[in-house]
Amino acid sequence: MRYIRNFCIIAHIDHGKSTLADRLLEFTNTIIPSNNNKNQLLDDMELERERGITIKSHAVHMNYSYKNNMYTLNLIDTPGHVDFSYEVSRSIATCEGALLVVDCTQSVQAQTISNLYLALKKKLIIIPIINKVDLLDNNDPRYDNTICEMMELLGCKSHKEIISVSAKQGIGIKQVLENIITQIPHPKGNLHYPLQAMIFDSVYNPFKGIIAYFKVMNGVIKKGQKLRFMSTGKIYYAHEIGKLKLKKIAQNEIITGDVGYVVSGIKNADEVKVGDTITNDKDPALTSIDDFEEVKPMVFASIYPSDSNDYEELLSSMEKLKLNDASLIFNTVSSSALGYGFHCGFLGILHMEIIKERLKREYGLNVIITVPNVSYRVFKKNINGFMIINNPSEFPDMEKLIKIEEPYVLVNIISKENFIGSIISLCMEKRGNMIGSHKYLSFGKRVNFSFEMPLSEIMFGFYNKLKTISRGYASFDYNFLTYKSSDLKKLTIFINHQQIDPLSILVHKNYMLIRAKEICHELSLLIPKHQFSIPIQVSISGKIVARETVKALRKDVTAKCYGGDISRKRKLLEKQKKGKKKMRQIGKVNIPNSTFINFLKVKN
Repeated sequence: MRYIRNFCIIAHIDHGKSTLADRLLEFTNTIIPSNNNKNQLLDDMELERERGITIKSHAVHMNYSYKNNMYTLNLIDTPGHVDFSYEVSRSIATCEGALLVVDCTQSVQAQTISNLYLALKKKLIIIPIINKVDLLDNNDPRYDNTICEMMELLGCKSHKEIISVSAKQGIGIKQVLENIITQIPHPKGNLHYPLQAMIFDSVYNPFKGIIAYFKVMNGVIKKGQKLRFMSTGKIYYAHEIGKLKLKKIAQNEIITGDVGYVVSGIKNADEVKVGDTITNDKDPALTSIDDFEEVKPMVFASIYPSDSNDYEELLSSMEKLKLNDASLIFNTVSSSALGYGFHCGFLGILHMEIIKERLKREYGLNVIITVPNVSYRVFKKNINGFMIINNPSEFPDMEKLIKIEEPYVLVNIISKENFIGSIISLCMEKRGNMIGSHKYLSFGKRVNFSFEMPLSEIMFGFYNKLKTISRGYASFDYNFLTYKSSDLKKLTIFINHQQIDPLSILVHKNYMLIRAKEICHELSLLIPKHQFSIPIQVSISGKIVARETVKALRKDVTAKCYGGDISRKRKLLEKQKKGKKKMRQIGKVNIPNSTFINFLKVKN
């Protein structure tokens, strides 16, 4: 156990975290350097490579010889985007140290600070690293500014404590490995205690069933052992155990402090829970491990299959996705317009988009996602306490309510000082309140803001607008703060006098009329013309406040009349009018999938 080191890499998106992981794999001879090797080896999803982001945590086992001793290094790669902070928290829970990687051309970013505080809270040893030094000249002031920011952030006494590397060129990798061995402590635990192994991830294999990834906190796990999953009480045999190299390597036992996988022939997704404790059935541990935070979905939306016959297939696909993504939660829901589907909780808008893309690419399913919403607290008259409602269509009548509370988040923004006014204006427009005064970093060249804002206001378009007004320099991170009372109104959409629940939204009173008109106008452009006119209406508390009409497709019924009495033309037009009216009463409006997808633009 003295020769085991478990560590993760913390970095903002696009700061070179995955490239550094590649060089560590090459330097430890886990892979042989070759021109045929793909970049971002641990990003095994096509979607991760396309977008240049890490979506899933990935564990990999490496061996490195230092001073005549062979060390086992377990790297758990982490995502860098704010939406996947839950993946980061799970990785941190299994490690004793972390590499803090900062791009010297971009300096410290908001998400870097957020994940650093998460690691410090878990008492991880931090090794600071400045990456991409090959992109700067010796006299470039950005290098010194980044050094000063990191020293201030970590409380370093000397700049020599910070390692300068170029992950792309392989510069400084040996020093990184030596610091991992000398600075990060070995895992704590006792080989002779009853087995306690914490599950930090799981994947589905069509041949082997569910494969659970774990870290042994106490005891030893052996092949063929009878295991108990403590949260469910289920008992399985360890048919196969092993270590997580780029390919899974079978072993006979995994000792305390090490990381590995177990194949138990489990087929039911509900029987493997991330965060659960595995123990020996014959000599079980008395308590389970509770070492990382529960998932807290921030954004809620419903997913429906494009073809209602694909519901069972969608259910199976969602269960398999949940194995690989513990932050996804869902339950069954039905809609008169869209049929059966699932109401899902996501960590953010990007997380929602990733799930949609994975359903399409990995399982061949085209789905419809409704307008995302946040979770609200609703206080009703004559009822003690409050209800949690994630779907606006489930809201009771406003007359029956005492108040509505919406979630507020603490938003941290880092940007250049040139954009102070524009950023403050944007946050104020989104109902934000500035906390204290802004703080200057890096000798006054960059500024750190803190705002208290409703989560619903930063879900749509905020990130894009922030990047636009700051010319791409600003970064932001947010954390849940509390629930606060807000004057919200429910907008109910009617299409051809039929209420469409999936399109219902909640908006602040100050914006309700503007938003209602925008919705009507947008839907009138998105819904295709039918043989009858289609009224689109938005209602607030039973009162119609906005309306648009999609005009009917009309055949020129008077084309065959070449002159003659005008009454003949009028008779034909009246007959057509009656037919259109009857058709509107019995006709059904077909709303294409693209309408629900493009409807999100209204919220931007």
